[in-house]
Amino acid sequence: MLSQYAGTLGLGGQLLCRGAAAMSTQLTRRYGGVPEGSFLSDKQQQLIEREDKFGAHNYAPIPVVLDRGEGVFLWDVDGKRYYDFLSAYSAVNQGHCHPKIVEALTSQAGKLSLTSRAFFNDVLGEYEEYITRLFGYDKVLPMNTGVEGGETAVKLARRWGYDVKGVPANCAKVLFARGNFWGRTMSAISTSSDPSSYGGFGPFMPGFEVIPYNDLGALQAKLESDPHIVAFMVEPIQGEAGVVVPDEGYMSAAHRLLKKHNALLIADEVQTGLCRTGRMLACDWEGVKPDILVLGKALSGGMYPVSAALARDEIMLTIGRGQHGSTYGGNPLAAKVAMAALQVLQDERLAENSDRLGGILRARLAAIPSKMVKSVRGKGLLDALVIDESHGVSAYDVCMRLRDNGLLAKPTQKNIIRFAPPLVMTEPQLNECADIIQHTMTSFGV
Repeated sequence: MLSQYAGTLGLGGQLLCRGAAAMSTQLTRRYGGVPEGSFLSDKQQQLIEREDKFGAHNYAPIPVVLDRGEGVFLWDVDGKRYYDFLSAYSAVNQGHCHPKIVEALTSQAGKLSLTSRAFFNDVLGEYEEYITRLFGYDKVLPMNTGVEGGETAVKLARRWGYDVKGVPANCAKVLFARGNFWGRTMSAISTSSDPSSYGGFGPFMPGFEVIPYNDLGALQAKLESDPHIVAFMVEPIQGEAGVVVPDEGYMSAAHRLLKKHNALLIADEVQTGLCRTGRMLACDWEGVKPDILVLGKALSGGMYPVSAALARDEIMLTIGRGQHGSTYGGNPLAAKVAMAALQVLQDERLAENSDRLGGILRARLAAIPSKMVKSVRGKGLLDALVIDESHGVSAYDVCMRLRDNGLLAKPTQKNIIRFAPPLVMTEPQLNECADIIQHTMTSFGV
């Protein structure tokens, strides 16, 4: 299929290969590609300028303005179609606007959307039973965003440390791994090792310590030297750090060490969970059941902010009534949407699809004949292409040209491109995307 892409348009409107005119026409026909350059339309430019004028400047999006999504595809306001290779950071594992999740959302929204937790509603208990039985926990504490799920887990661990482990008051410590990312609240950035996250926002929250990721020796040394450690919160695969996959056995060995020292394993599966890595949970690869499980993102299929912390009674019941919660957490709309989203993952066997297609994608990426390919890594459909920027082309340059060629992705950690398409992708679609990526990479002539 690569012959179909022989001559795509370069940045700034330069034709890089012979046959470019035919290629431009074909990209326009097949993907809505912009011929003769990568300029934004007046409509898109005006929309971007409006955001820039009235909104905080806390994000740096790829310049494309989207107005529709379906399955693995997104469309911009000019009607150009793109493959989505980010999935809103793994929030739309089920694909954009999955009809079963849309139906759950619209039917419940027309009936009852919010009661707060001041009253009971007829959906929350059903959802709580559904999710706890699915993942094998006694209790769930429903929240809205992934970072709220993480905050909940930290509070649970600290309270368990005081009430069950017997740590002296205000002395509990939670360990985190260097390179972690679980949000941008004060607690989250207090555990960060990324200056772009924490720089200029101190002073920071006490009671957190950071150790190297994928380093069992460091974990063991810290546990042996400090009896006040109550938990280790860790991603089974670090997403924002660049899809960093630890050594096989890391999670299971870490859990054994924590059990030995009477401390909890908190698994941050907000990005890795819900079939993204080829299993329902990334922890399932090693048969690990975390003491506290944090879920979010795809828990709603991208339809609504829904997150959750799950734990056994010994942990969950340390928090009493009125000691934690959220006005929107556990609302009937979120509960109905989450059940539909979880059911889609199971009914459509998306873990199996992710596992199978992920192997194909990594093989295709590793075979790209370009010196810019430094390495490829990942698990399931959470993958990374590491760009060797010494050749004068950045990961951002690659993402911009991918955009022009009909595929949306975004760099992380400067020289790494994370590829995480919706898990409903078919093998022919995946191979077409791999062709686009290969053509884009080789079009730089390196």
